[in-house]
Amino acid sequence: MLLSVVIPLFNEEETLPLLLKRLCDALEHLEDGISKEILFINDGSSDATARILEEAGLKDARIKAIHFSRNFGHQAAVTAGLDIASGDAVVVMDADLQDPPELLAQMIEKYREGYDIVSPQRVSRDGETWFKKITAQAFYSLMRAGVDKRLTSQVGDFRLYSRAAVLGMRGLRERHRFLRGMVAWLGLKEAVIPFKRSARVAGETKYPLWKMLRFAWTAITSSSALPLRITSFAGLLSMLGGFVYLGYILYVTFVTQTTVPGWSSLASLQVLFNGAILLAIGLVGDYLARVYEEAKDRPLYVVDKTLNVTVLPKVDGALWLPERVIRNEMTRAA
Repeated sequence: MLLSVVIPLFNEEETLPLLLKRLCDALEHLEDGISKEILFINDGSSDATARILEEAGLKDARIKAIHFSRNFGHQAAVTAGLDIASGDAVVVMDADLQDPPELLAQMIEKYREGYDIVSPQRVSRDGETWFKKITAQAFYSLMRAGVDKRLTSQVGDFRLYSRAAVLGMRGLRERHRFLRGMVAWLGLKEAVIPFKRSARVAGETKYPLWKMLRFAWTAITSSSALPLRITSFAGLLSMLGGFVYLGYILYVTFVTQTTVPGWSSLASLQVLFNGAILLAIGLVGDYLARVYEEAKDRPLYVVDKTLNVTVLPKVDGALWLPERVIRNEMTRAA
């Protein structure tokens, strides 16, 4: 059995040495008969991440890496790892050590029981603000209620994929990616392992508030047309309210023969509804822009160079710069 561990990186020079030590220790304590590879996806880091990976790869051939030409985002980095990993089981985890490598043994045990997906579930979230905890719970509740009830609550991208699950994920190549929703959509057999999530050991979070909000919006719009349906329903309610008010105006004008008061309030309502119309147009425009980006069919990521990677997979939505990749490997081999 070959176990692949996929780790996306973006400016993780502070955590990377700690991660390598804990991960290698955890891998050494796995049962006999398991071969290992560690695949790092350098998502356009501008610090010393690439240098640390190079030094580690020279000492241990199990450590592999691909370097993006620029920052393509966490979801694209995880996608690249799933594209390249050759393991019978593939574990995706973040580099900040909030995903403990020590859980690997339990995850493999569940995998051997026949589960295609093994998902560690956060039962506590140390080092996070009350605002982050509340908004995270609200996000999962909204996604489960309005988008996909199969989505497992309090589970991030830290999970184990069987080979069948990896091949299934490779077949989903949309540009705006919400991997957790895609896993739920596959509908494969899933096991959940509860764990206590620790605080980040070093460095800064790569998901500030604005990026979390953007991620949440991508998750909703890439998985469902719910915002469009809500907008349509709100428009229907507004139209019905308008008909009711029109009936009231006609009654007062022609039956009671009085002047209808409140034209200033009507003007305010008109401004309000005009704003709502512009908001709805913007929402439709956002979905249309996503269709436009899908139609361009550009790659999900561009690989600039590799480390200890000898086989380049043939998958849609990936752009490799083969001359640089080959030159890099030939230089290392020499």
